[in-house]
Amino acid sequence: MKFHDGSEFNADAVIWNLDKVLNDKAPQFDKRQSAQVKTRLPSVASYAKIDDFTIEITTKTVDSFFPYQMLWFLVSSPAQYEKLGKDWDKFASQPSGTGPFKLTKLVPRELAELSKNDDYWNKKRIPKVDKLVLIPMPEALTRTNALLAGQVDLIETPAPDAVPQLKSAGMRIVDNITPHVWNYHLSVLPGSPWTDVRLRKALNLAIDRDAVVGLMNGLAKPAKGQVDPSSPWFGKPSFELKYDLAAAKKLVEEAGYSRDKPLKTTFIIAQGGTGQMLSLPMNEFLQQSFKEIGIDIDFKVVELETLYTHWRKGAADEMNAGITANNIAYVTSDPLYAIVRFFASDQVAPVGVNWGGYKNPKVDALINEAKQTFDTARQDELIAQAHSLIVDDAVLVWVVHDTNPHALSPKVKKFVQAQHWFQDLTTIGLESLFIVVPANSEHLSLWERSARSAG
Repeated sequence: MKFHDGSEFNADAVIWNLDKVLNDKAPQFDKRQSAQVKTRLPSVASYAKIDDFTIEITTKTVDSFFPYQMLWFLVSSPAQYEKLGKDWDKFASQPSGTGPFKLTKLVPRELAELSKNDDYWNKKRIPKVDKLVLIPMPEALTRTNALLAGQVDLIETPAPDAVPQLKSAGMRIVDNITPHVWNYHLSVLPGSPWTDVRLRKALNLAIDRDAVVGLMNGLAKPAKGQVDPSSPWFGKPSFELKYDLAAAKKLVEEAGYSRDKPLKTTFIIAQGGTGQMLSLPMNEFLQQSFKEIGIDIDFKVVELETLYTHWRKGAADEMNAGITANNIAYVTSDPLYAIVRFFASDQVAPVGVNWGGYKNPKVDALINEAKQTFDTARQDELIAQAHSLIVDDAVLVWVVHDTNPHALSPKVKKFVQAQHWFQDLTTIGLESLFIVVPANSEHLSLWERSARSAG
């Protein structure tokens, strides 16, 4: 296996890349990449080269979920870094990984052109398309109009109210149940109103989730917890997420608030971006819903990347002073990403992304036992028990699961919507393809990873 620049992918390259994000004394260490990756590798204690094609990673404790962490470890070419004067800014525009596409042109905030890597190591996954052009368009209506005008061939998250028009124009809408939840992650630190479980439950009971799905023109599914009830990790929570305005008002009144004497606080949200669905319309709908029960939410609206910075820092950081919830939509594709990193007490930010500082010894015990067993059935059982407790504690405000819809031009003959945020575009067969994505996000897509990391 070789990098795009022709240099060899080997154990030395992997160790070099681990140092890049975990060893702040290494000359190639990059704090920006580390900020994105380090919290995703919380179990790594040490690592060492065994031979040219073998490395050993030692975890802090027995951790059966560790392989899930490595999915987010991105490998760059050390040779390309050296060639570009050891400058990560230059590397960002001329990356070298081992994926099925090479980045051949980049205009920041305008387009990225990916070309087929004929030397890709997995010959079964050589791209059928010669070139992909990725165009960021944050506004759903702009993306939709670009597809209708024939300017692009595939878009992510079309404007929901334009779906009938898209279908009548011959476009195909493809979606799937996706491991994703649109939520508010509440701070439960001292001084936050959400230390009161009655208020946390009230927020969850104040939401007409069917109406939110309607706002999305059916391109969503009501949430019953962190994961969908079809998941083996759902369990049997006793607190049911449903629309019960009377019960919500009663809980708020028990906590000492009402419409006449409202609780006032601030949430931080994004203007939009991948995974955030219809961020502003959804937030405004929920803002009104909460107002009905005596909770007045003021929004601090920022760009998505700024929101991620607030999220990684955690609720206790001074930059989040006065903010009691964030609105990052979460990937829930495996036990680590669905449960462990958000709810284990040893993952409180900035170590991990337990943003709100939630701590429950019973949840910790179940997670720790699950990490020490390699029996997947037993893992599922333990994680389901943990999820039940988390829902009963109403740790988050869970709203809907995204179906991650894509709209396709008739020219796109084959596209399989994966049950994940990573999409395999190697099977699409056109001479060139123009794809529109909302923006950069936590949910790194295959096209981003293929240009920068090992495939």
